[in-house]
Amino acid sequence: MTELEQLIALCQRLGAVPAQAATMAAQLQKRAGQLAGERGITREVAMKYLLDVLVKARQGEISAEALPDRPTPSMREKLIALFHATYARAPEIITRAPGRIEFIGNHTDYNGGTVLGAAIDRGVWVALARRTDGQRSFFSDHGREVVTLPADAELRKLAGVQSWINYPQGVLAALPAFGLQVPAGFDYAAVSDLPIGAGLSSSAAIELASGLAFLEATGQHPARETLVNVGKHAENNFVGVPCGILDQGVSGFGRKDHLVFIDCRGPRFATVPLPADAHFWIFNTHTKHALVDGLYAARHRECMEAAKALGVSLLCEVSAEALAGAAAGLSPVALKRARHVVEEIARVAAATRALESGDLVETGRLLTASHRSSQHLFENSTAELDFLVDALAALPQVYGARLTGGGFGGAVMALTGAAFGEAQAASVAEAYERKFGSRPDLLHALTGNGAEVIAP
Repeated sequence: MTELEQLIALCQRLGAVPAQAATMAAQLQKRAGQLAGERGITREVAMKYLLDVLVKARQGEISAEALPDRPTPSMREKLIALFHATYARAPEIITRAPGRIEFIGNHTDYNGGTVLGAAIDRGVWVALARRTDGQRSFFSDHGREVVTLPADAELRKLAGVQSWINYPQGVLAALPAFGLQVPAGFDYAAVSDLPIGAGLSSSAAIELASGLAFLEATGQHPARETLVNVGKHAENNFVGVPCGILDQGVSGFGRKDHLVFIDCRGPRFATVPLPADAHFWIFNTHTKHALVDGLYAARHRECMEAAKALGVSLLCEVSAEALAGAAAGLSPVALKRARHVVEEIARVAAATRALESGDLVETGRLLTASHRSSQHLFENSTAELDFLVDALAALPQVYGARLTGGGFGGAVMALTGAAFGEAQAASVAEAYERKFGSRPDLLHALTGNGAEVIAP
């Protein structure tokens, strides 16, 4: 029996007369193709959605026009459909890990300090099915082709459009360093709803989602700290990015309606409650200082030199009182960098106390103070970021705002209440466009849970 004949029979069982059933079946076929193209899903997923709606309606007179024409498949459904379309079979394992927002604690991590981060309700999803032929295949919704590599070959970095595979490959390379078994052959697919270039650490998300999938495939369940450190090891040693523990730590330990507190000296992880009314808005300027890599390295060097001048190994060991007493012996630049780090660590502690008492007003004040310190002491802000913080801080629905991430361009995060919505965000974006001639991307996010295994 053809698909059309099956659809006609279904419509008749639902009460349509033969002529109506034939018309409805043809409309369903047409609409399924349209939805697949509009929503980036497979035709099979689109048809299943339409049939679910039709069956639930239980009305023989229902027309295709009466059906909702824009189903939004879940990330799980999208991933399963992609896996089926790519590998012609179902995945055995599904995992996900969230992106993160640096809430407060700018450039404190490599100084041994503390930081607060938020796992958000967007992230990377990974599906995996084992294979026995010694081959590993990789595909993603951002990739252009399936890349198949022999499992017994030496892992090597890929370039160009295939460079995203370095993240799961880096995890494979990292597992033995922690005494963990590496899976042999598999088919792998990944999808993401994290916007590219928004500074939400999609790299940590894919590392942790991949790590969980590989561990599940080999029946291993190490401590969460181990998973986080596997992701960091992958990025530091295979991908080649000298990140701290913030990104992987927040993605691994995230919890809905909470922030993740990290003491980077341990590292030690804990969660801090976040009032349910708290919302995050990200304004991504897509600006980047031409010398950003050199500037980041310079700040790192300046901090290390300031610590040495103060007789400590890391700036986290310096109190505000000790810094004030030694100020005369520091260069103006070293003093500014040290002040930012020492005072930022104190702001993290103050923000933690404010959140534990549910005080978003005080928390917001500390966020904006953090930005002013980045602006004037650490000097890693830009005119574009400063403009956004000024505009946002002036709005009554905004508790506070600050640059998020390394700085020297990038994005601003605003902590707002529920009353701040699309209209308010658009007004800030329009003011920015009038000033700088381009419009920042907007993203509304809430907190979400950390990396987890999902039932396939």
